[in-house]
Amino acid sequence: MKDIVMPDTTDRENTEGAPDRGPVRKRAGTELLAADVHARLRTRILTFEIKPGTRLVEDEISANLEVGRTPVREALLRLQGEGLVSREKGWVVESTDVASIDRVFESRVAIEGYATRLAALRTAPADLRELMALVEEMDGFEAMSRATLNQLNRRFHQRIVALSGNPFFVEMHERTQFHYWNMRLPVLFTREQAMMTNEQHRLILSALSCGDASAAERHAREHVATTHRIVRDALDG
Repeated sequence: MKDIVMPDTTDRENTEGAPDRGPVRKRAGTELLAADVHARLRTRILTFEIKPGTRLVEDEISANLEVGRTPVREALLRLQGEGLVSREKGWVVESTDVASIDRVFESRVAIEGYATRLAALRTAPADLRELMALVEEMDGFEAMSRATLNQLNRRFHQRIVALSGNPFFVEMHERTQFHYWNMRLPVLFTREQAMMTNEQHRLILSALSCGDASAAERHAREHVATTHRIVRDALDG
């Protein structure tokens, strides 16, 4: 009697009628590459390694990053959606009009105010020590360059927004920072103004250390509003 061998239909049963996974895998790979290109270009734009007004050529980016043009184009479209690049006869890194200064500060008041409120509920002692070190370093503003002081100030505010625990606040704050520094405002704070704004940093820090969310938000809003007035007065004067 012959053995009866049942046909192996496992593969056919599992694949019959199923879509070809090749295009799906290819699409997933393209999306990962696009996300990587987007992150790398975004960082270089936000840190001004790629300066406002710079033309971005797809073929050059593709060659430099050793990726195809499709993920490069998708990355640029994402950057366009974030307001960091525009497309008119080619891709260009956006430049911010000084007339937008009020809108930038309105955004900062809203974002930093509530982010600081959340940070008051989530800040650990180590975070407070880090922030205090920045404030104390800014006390020596008279012996440092404007660029160094600006860098310390940015780190202070970025750290607080990060402590909110909300990545959307972090992303939106980065965009307001990009547009603010993009303006290249010819504003130099006086000695008194620099001292006053750093004292406001201390008020924010004090509220954070007490876990007083309402006070933290109030001081953060007042601080941004103060900076807005200083910048506006300098530009109008």
